[in-house]
Amino acid sequence: MIVVTGASGQLGRLVIQGLLEKLPAAQVVAAVRDPAKVEAFAALGVQVRQADYDQPSSLERAFAGAEKVLLISSSEVGKRAPQHRAAIAAAGTAGVKLLAYTSLLHADRSPLGLADEHRETEAALADSGVPYVLLRNGWYSENYTAGIPAALQLGALYGCAGEGRIASAGRADYAAAAVAVLTAEQAQAGRVYELAGDTSYSLAELAAEISRQTGKTIPYQDLPQADYQAALQGAGLPDWLAAMLADSDAGASRGALFDDGRQLGRLIGRPTLTLADAVAQQLRG
Repeated sequence: MIVVTGASGQLGRLVIQGLLEKLPAAQVVAAVRDPAKVEAFAALGVQVRQADYDQPSSLERAFAGAEKVLLISSSEVGKRAPQHRAAIAAAGTAGVKLLAYTSLLHADRSPLGLADEHRETEAALADSGVPYVLLRNGWYSENYTAGIPAALQLGALYGCAGEGRIASAGRADYAAAAVAVLTAEQAQAGRVYELAGDTSYSLAELAAEISRQTGKTIPYQDLPQADYQAALQGAGLPDWLAAMLADSDAGASRGALFDDGRQLGRLIGRPTLTLADAVAQQLRG
């Protein structure tokens, strides 16, 4: 039995769908804070269990009888470390044979502010005694392509990544990697996967691709980090999110979102989402 936490989220849903292509529905558990959000999975025979990262007892119930657990990192930045520790403890209590954790690309040396809680979680895993595998996910292409409508409205793509290369991949690629690891015949405990796109691009190249596909001239405007953060706040983003996005862009300028190992493509057995296809997907809606 495989339990997927955060199964109502965008990544979690894709993982559940992928597991259903390989396993009977009864062997798949969707662990979610609000079971009503995954009624469609329940209708397919997937076990749905209530699980709240802030309620350790609910995690213990959700993980009961599980052979493997996919711990999808919490979306609550700033609260992740204690939430993840609770999940790891519950996995230990349940006697889970493999816990897969969605960490961050090169979390051990990443300059991103986001890396701190991932490093704390990886340390907690190492101390837990629970067999684990790290899925160090790089950037989702959707993180950047979601900004295409704003770029078209403003007539420019803004950021603070300089000429940094971004080896992103589609959310579906990372979900497929999780499915591959969870269903692999080979032992996975102790492995660390640095997962990123097969190819990379700069934000100037992203702007050029947007221009090519829309027929509109969309230049890339590189800003100082503080100015970009202020622009995001001015656009209505919460302060914490604006700070995180600006920090991530600045990290990209220092190589934080780049990797050329191609482990992701090899793991899923196909090429990862290209920049052109990512832009096309967004433009199609």
